[in-house]
Amino acid sequence: MIKVSKYEFDSEEQGLSKINALPSVKDEDGKDVPSHKHTIVKLGNIVIEQGEYDADGEEVKAPVLSDKYHVDVLWKNLEETDEEGNVTIDHPYGWKSFAIDLDNEGMHGFMGVSYQENKM
Repeated sequence: MIKVSKYEFDSEEQGLSKINALPSVKDEDGKDVPSHKHTIVKLGNIVIEQGEYDADGEEVKAPVLSDKYHVDVLWKNLEETDEEGNVTIDHPYGWKSFAIDLDNEGMHGFMGVSYQENKM
């Protein structure tokens, strides 16, 4: 089962620390490589107000960027079953407090997978 979530972190470092804490293994060169099947897109500081440009393409008004670092994740197989057989799906540890809830699809999508229909 897949779920889509959108996150806002206070900084790039904070976002990357959450990403880097997801399961990984060492490759033959000793580098960490993900061992999970999640798809992560680092959007960075997104544009919240478009800039303005003249006919020559010169900037008249600079775009306004979010002061938050944005990450979209397509989570795969987060289901957990308790001893009574109840299935739950939740954000990985430490991610939930950074989740945002949009009333639209947002500025990024995962190849036709609807955020609204698959969000946690």
